[in-house]
Amino acid sequence: MSAIEVGAKLEGKVTGITHFGAFVELDGGVTGLVHISEIADSYVKDVKDHLKLEDVVTVKVINVDNDGKIGLSIKKAVDKPPEAPRTTEFRRDGNRDGFRDRGGFGKGGDRRHGSGNKVSFEDKMSRFLRDSEERISSLKKNTEGKRGGRGARRV
Repeated sequence: MSAIEVGAKLEGKVTGITHFGAFVELDGGVTGLVHISEIADSYVKDVKDHLKLEDVVTVKVINVDNDGKIGLSIKKAVDKPPEAPRTTEFRRDGNRDGFRDRGGFGKGGDRRHGSGNKVSFEDKMSRFLRDSEERISSLKKNTEGKRGGRGARRV
């Protein structure tokens, strides 16, 4: 039996299926677990929708515990092309990536003070910081009385 190393891609046979994953027997009679979250890139509701007993699958070893448990992944064993770097696309209306302007700081100035006023970046930033600090202080006030547990206030 060869030592199972993390990162190795191996072939194995599905020997058991549970609600939380599938057991895969590797070379040398060693068995590892493919957790349900490691079966496919998409959401897996039922393991049986993706695997059946005796299926031969390619797996990647993702961890080997000191007690001999082997964690496997089917989705990480599949070589995917590298993703292109994400770029920010600007639309004609000045918004990025299709997000719509939710008011206040749009292209046409500050909508709270009339549409003709242009607001500088510094003004927008100071307003943001002020609003943010107000929200944080409000949260702190509302949570301070809830830290005692079981509804009792500390004295």
